[in-house]
Amino acid sequence: MPPEETVPGSAETTPGVVIGAIPARYGSTRLDGKPLRPLAGRPLIEHVYQRASEAGHLDRVVVLTDDDRVAQAVDKFGGTAELTPADCTSGTDRIAWAARNWPSDAAVINIQGDEPLIDPAAIDRIAIHLREQPEDPLVTLATEATAADEENPDVVKVVLDCRGYALYFSRSPIPYARSPEVAKAWRHIGIYGYQMAALRLLAELEPTPLERRESLEQLRALENRIAIRVMFVDHAWAGVDTMADLQRVETLLTGGGSATSR
Repeated sequence: MPPEETVPGSAETTPGVVIGAIPARYGSTRLDGKPLRPLAGRPLIEHVYQRASEAGHLDRVVVLTDDDRVAQAVDKFGGTAELTPADCTSGTDRIAWAARNWPSDAAVINIQGDEPLIDPAAIDRIAIHLREQPEDPLVTLATEATAADEENPDVVKVVLDCRGYALYFSRSPIPYARSPEVAKAWRHIGIYGYQMAALRLLAELEPTPLERRESLEQLRALENRIAIRVMFVDHAWAGVDTMADLQRVETLLTGGGSATSR
């Protein structure tokens, strides 16, 4: 286990509930109004909410948004939404703001609001781990990286220590392939599970140098010696950042291809 002072939480405390939180900011630099964009006849956010609701180990699913239009759309399809400040700078900050009123012994899973093909079984893997391994403050997922992934700065790579914790995340190819058969990077999948103490601590910490350099929020945890457990799944799933992505996912949802991002 990582040194005791780096782990906010205790192995003696089991999470009471696991909450699936879906940050859904209305504005987007590449696709404005993204949560409400129509996808196979329903708003994008409804697909994400439905997938999360199919996870059997979540006690609650909630959309956290900065916009009444998103909250009203969630209410219309029968979901639960909470309004959060517009100035929350990240999904983690948005979740931490809402979590002020959540049970202190809860665990939280950050489910990206632009991933309508997210696998409910992957959400369950994190939920189960949070309950069974409360000494792990953060949990995330990874899968096999392809050669194309390694060279693509939009695909985040992660390298691990010998115990399965993240050593570093990067948009660059890592590690340097002097002996490529010895070690490799994995493709990171951007879903996070937090013990409540870790979530609250992260929200209090200032952005860190490596986080700002790579534009990767998870580096804030590593730079502050907060351990991130990495678990593995068979594949990544397609997300939505652009109109082209939206059209691609529409095709996948209507039976025109594989739901994975490969």
